[in-house]
Amino acid sequence: MLLYEHPLSSYAQKVKIALREKGLDFTAERPADFGTGRRGGPLGQANPRAEVPVLIDGDVTLFESTVILEYIEERWPEPPLLPRAPADRARARLTEEVCDTQYEAVNWGFGEVLWFRRATGDLARRLKARAARQTAELQAWLTERLGAADWFGGARFGWADAAAAPMVNRSVHYGLGPDAGSPLARWHARLCERPAVAATFAEFDAAAAQMAAASEHYTTGGRRRAYRDHRLEWMVRSGGVEVVLAGLREDNIRFSWPHGE
Repeated sequence: MLLYEHPLSSYAQKVKIALREKGLDFTAERPADFGTGRRGGPLGQANPRAEVPVLIDGDVTLFESTVILEYIEERWPEPPLLPRAPADRARARLTEEVCDTQYEAVNWGFGEVLWFRRATGDLARRLKARAARQTAELQAWLTERLGAADWFGGARFGWADAAAAPMVNRSVHYGLGPDAGSPLARWHARLCERPAVAATFAEFDAAAAQMAAASEHYTTGGRRRAYRDHRLEWMVRSGGVEVVLAGLREDNIRFSWPHGE
């Protein structure tokens, strides 16, 4: 199997964690045309959005992380990531939905300021403060869903854990992780002990360490950022309209279809 991905993509991380948890062999590849806006290369041919992740399994080509996760779960049902009971399965999918939309948008907005310097001065402080406040709210929501269990699905690592892992870990990277000793912090520590998750997080750390240099490609127009619906909404609602407009003027921002990559 071939997985088009980028180590910083939370959606790609979710898929890699699922593949590794199931012990599946795959080759991870960063497409050369990723972030260029070009549609004619292998990535654009595999996904009309020209975004990662894309899973190619023989003659099957899939994009959108949730669809990929469903395919993986149905083709390789053991060990299961989704619980048996319909209500529990629905809860796992709801956790994923909030992580893929609300949580990802907050992380993305914070990263735009931290890594790509989309805002400075008072605007940057305002955006960071809003992101920090909303991160705490989302982590409180996740803590409530976790309860006293080791994993979101109860006694076993599962679908919701794979979905939440990249989001919370990125917050930790930003210095916005859960309070030390809290249930969510202990959950994150357990995550980091799982080989599938540890390998994925190590790839994220290596890529994140290069972001200071790589950010110039985006701020000068060499690469293009994707403003998805939930990301754009967060930036506008947070008072970063001028950031969006500046990006449009610089022609280094492209709009994309709805969330889920």
